[in-house]
This record gives sequence, C-alpha cells and structure tokens, in this order.
Amino acid sequence: MTSSRGTGLARTAGLVALIAGIVFILAGGVTWGMVTSQLKAENITVPEDAAFLAGAEVQGPLSAYAQADIINTHALAGTEGRTYAELGTAMREVEPGSPEHEELQAQRDSVMNASFLRASLFTSVVSYGVALLVMGLGALFILLGLGMRQLAKAPAVADGAEPAREPVR
Repeated sequence: MTSSRGTGLARTAGLVALIAGIVFILAGGVTWGMVTSQLKAENITVPEDAAFLAGAEVQGPLSAYAQADIINTHALAGTEGRTYAELGTAMREVEPGSPEHEELQAQRDSVMNASFLRASLFTSVVSYGVALLVMGLGALFILLGLGMRQLAKAPAVADGAEPAREPVR
C-alpha cells in the first residue's frame, strides 16, 4: 500500500523546482539585461578592421568578444608583436631614462591599458555565459518540477500489486 506522504513530497519538490526555475530564468534575464545596458552606455563601436562584426555597436557577447579581439590586434601592432612581459624584458636590456627605454615604457603602458580593456570585455562575455547557463538551468528545473508534479498525480498502486491495464481491443 502506498502512502500519500510520498506523493506529497514529490508534489512539494516539484513546486519548489518550478519556483526555483522561474527565479533562475528571471535572474539570468536581469543579468543579461544589466550587462547589455552597461555595454550600450559605453557607446563602443567595433572598428572596421575587426575580424568580424565590424561597425557593430558593442551590446552583446559576440560584439564584446570582437571588440576585445581587435583591441589585442591593435595593441600588438603598436609594439611590433611584443607582449607586456616581453616589453618588460626589453626594458631591462636598455639604459633606464634613454629614449629607447621611454619608448618601450610608453608601449608597455599602452599594452597594459589594452589588457585592462580586454579583461573588462571578457568579463562581460563570461557574464553573458553565466546568465545563459542560469536561464538554461531554470528551464530544466521547470521541466523537472512539472514532471515530478505529473508523476505525483499518477494513480497509486498497492505494494506488490500489478497496475491496472486497459483491455486490448
């Protein structure tokens, strides 16, 4: 004989999953919207020489990635392909205060600023990914909650008894 306690628990767990799913979808949507509004407020346009989305306004994960990519391209072009660390090594090989040292320092500062900008843009890309993940989990929770509640409505069967079968016609 089955108890109503088992189905009550399933119904409650299903309801909790439904509510959590709705909260997850709302939280992910709000996060997506906040990141989008902050990117739009910066009025950034992907440069025409970008590998993709040239001329697009930065307002989503793909345009933020495209902008970060072209920032790196421009930074490396200004340093003959040398990274921040490589410029530091080159600075140690020249006389401090010399014009060459000052030029390397200026390039290093430029690469550092580019790195900060890229990190900020990549943070927004990651935020979009997390928001999408949370919304996906919310949808999954809703499906699980609906399934649990549906199963809780199924007719109970006494222990050891066979479920009733419809007659074959």
